[in-house]
Amino acid sequence: MVFENSGIEKVVIPQGSLQEIMNHNGCVLGGSWDYERMTFDYKYEIPEGIYYLRFPGYAVDGDVGSNNATLQLMDPYMGKHYYPTGIEYGSDEVFPERIVEHAINKIRTISKELTQIIEA
Repeated sequence: MVFENSGIEKVVIPQGSLQEIMNHNGCVLGGSWDYERMTFDYKYEIPEGIYYLRFPGYAVDGDVGSNNATLQLMDPYMGKHYYPTGIEYGSDEVFPERIVEHAINKIRTISKELTQIIEA
C-alpha cells in the first residue's frame, strides 16, 4: 500500500534533521540504509501479524554513510511481514483499518514536522 500525495515525497532535507524527526516519531533506521538510500520504519505488531510503515529516501547530495547527506524523500508505503520470506507489498495484501488510520495520522504528523523544519 503506497500513501501517495502525502507531501512527504516533495521534501528535501539534511540527514541529521530527518533522523531527529523520524526518531521523535518512533521510526527507526536500523540496517535499512546504504550510501545512497535510507528507509525509516514504523513497526506494528498486532494479532493479525507484523506490518511496517516505511519512509524511503535517497541522497541527492553527500553520503548517507558519512552522515552528511541531503535526502529526497519518496512516498511512504506499508507492507506485511511473512516469516521466513520477508515483507510483502503486493496489491493483494489486506491491511487492518486501524493501522491504516494510524499510519495516515503518523504520515500527517511527520509531514507537518518536516515542513516546519524546512520553513524555519
